[in-house]
Amino acid sequence: MNEFWIDKKLLRRAFSRAAADYDATAVLQREVCKRMLERLDYIKLTPLRLLDAGSGTGWGGRQLAEKYPAAQVISLDIAIGMLQAGQGRSGWWQKLFGGTKQLPVCGDLEALPLAANSVEMVWSNLAVQWCNDLPATFVELHRVLKVDGMLMFSTFGPDTLKELRQAFGGVDGHSHVNRFADMHDIGDMLVAAGFSAPVMDMEHMTLTYDEVRSVLQDLKAIGAHNVTAGRGQGLMGKSAYAKLLENYEKLRRDGKLPATYEVVYGHAWKPQPRVTSDGAAIIKTSFKIK
Repeated sequence: MNEFWIDKKLLRRAFSRAAADYDATAVLQREVCKRMLERLDYIKLTPLRLLDAGSGTGWGGRQLAEKYPAAQVISLDIAIGMLQAGQGRSGWWQKLFGGTKQLPVCGDLEALPLAANSVEMVWSNLAVQWCNDLPATFVELHRVLKVDGMLMFSTFGPDTLKELRQAFGGVDGHSHVNRFADMHDIGDMLVAAGFSAPVMDMEHMTLTYDEVRSVLQDLKAIGAHNVTAGRGQGLMGKSAYAKLLENYEKLRRDGKLPATYEVVYGHAWKPQPRVTSDGAAIIKTSFKIK
């Protein structure tokens, strides 16, 4: 097991605990969601059933339900607390008339509890970075899509939280920031998983803070704890924390501390399957990350 392997039990617990205050803090997540929704305006697809993979409290799923009023939205998240919080935030009119066709499902993106060829669209906003085997995750998302269905997603690239990673350098020997895949590698993974015509692009978004403590508090508030195998056990010592503060302060610009996020966007389609002479489908399922 490498140091960046994510402990799913801890991940589930962290996001469930963060659910109550998540929407108030997840400014970046909501902004990325809005930008993804704008991209749907240029895509000709009207799904009758779609999967919101990594739905969180369901804000994005509610926007999708409004955009596609005839569709059933399967809101899937690994943290039961997130799903429960989302259920509590449905509008009074939704409850009165039987909901928004949103179906909450607790499950893992790496082992979806859905039948093959069961949805016309998979939507995933800033969730796949929490998967340990991203190539296999794309194979799983491909499995549940119907032919001619579309996957649209966002995730984080390698520059994400580069300041925090730099500030932790030399503090101790533990991992503190998750490892993120490169946009070009992700495109290759999609092709290897059987998707066609992948479109990838990226942008940098920077949040600014007055103090390091606020950076760490925001990450905690959205459930983005360090849940990797190489994390330190127990609380950080005073000297290590002081070193972290000292290192991060060196990055202050115009009176503010930056926290950079490399946001990667992608969408791809599930084509008619390639088959062998005896009719067996051909799907490549292995990929090596450099």
